[in-house]
Amino acid sequence: MISTGMARRLFAALILIGWVGAAQAAEIRVVSVHGMRAVMDDLRPRFERTTGHRLAIVFATLGGAVKHVQASEAIDVAVVPRQGIDRFVKEDRIATAGDVAWVARSRLGVAVRKGALRPDIASPDALKRAILAAKSLTYPDPAHGASSGIHFVKVLDRLGIAAEVKSKTVFLSKAGPVGVLVAKGEAELAVHQIQELLPVSGIEIVGPLPDELQDTLVFGAAVMASSREAAAARQFVDFLRSQEAAMVIAAKGMDPA
Repeated sequence: MISTGMARRLFAALILIGWVGAAQAAEIRVVSVHGMRAVMDDLRPRFERTTGHRLAIVFATLGGAVKHVQASEAIDVAVVPRQGIDRFVKEDRIATAGDVAWVARSRLGVAVRKGALRPDIASPDALKRAILAAKSLTYPDPAHGASSGIHFVKVLDRLGIAAEVKSKTVFLSKAGPVGVLVAKGEAELAVHQIQELLPVSGIEIVGPLPDELQDTLVFGAAVMASSREAAAARQFVDFLRSQEAAMVIAAKGMDPA
C-alpha cells in the first residue's frame, strides 16, 4: 500500500512531467500552398497527437505564400512548389540546404460535372478540340498567383486558342477549388491540380493533361531561417517524408516525392 507521503511525491512528479511536456511543446508556424491542403489537413492531427506540438497553418497560392514569407519574420516551415523553394534559397530564407525535403508531386487534370460526357483529352489536339467545344472553362486565376493557372495560360497559348477561350473563361473571385464552378453548372470544364479536384463533390475527373502539356509540380518543405522553433520545425519536415505521410499523399491523388 502506498503511503500518504509517497502518494504526494508521486503526484508532484506527475505534475512536473506535465510541466516539462508543456514546456517542450511548440507552436510551429507553417505557410502552405493550397495544393497541399488536403494532405496537411489529414496529417496535422496525426503530427500533433504524436509530438504534442501544434501546427498553425496559413494556406495561400504560391505567390501569396512567397509574399507571406517575405513579409513575416515568424514562419517556421514553408510547404511550396520547387520554384518557391528555389526563390527562398536564393534569398537566403532557408536555414540550411539540409533543411529542405521534397515530399510530393502532382499533375494537372481536367474535370466535368458528374454524369456529363467525358471528352477525349488524350493528346494535345484532342484537348484543344475539347476546350473549343466546351461552352465554358475554369482554371485557377493567374492574377491570384496560382502556379497551375499560370501554367495553363501557357498551355492555351501553345494550343493557339488563348484568344478564343478568353470570353468563355470563368474565374473564382478569390483563390479556391475551381471545381465547385463545374459542380454548380457555372463552367463545363475545370483544369486544376488533380488533388484539388478530387475532394470536390459533384464532379468527375476525366484524366490528366497530356504529357506534352503537363506541369508536374514538386512540393518541398523547408525550415526557414526565421524559425524560432527550429528543432520542432525539423520534426515536422521529417514527418512529411515519413511512410505514414507518404500513404496520405498517395491517397490524396499525389505521388510521394
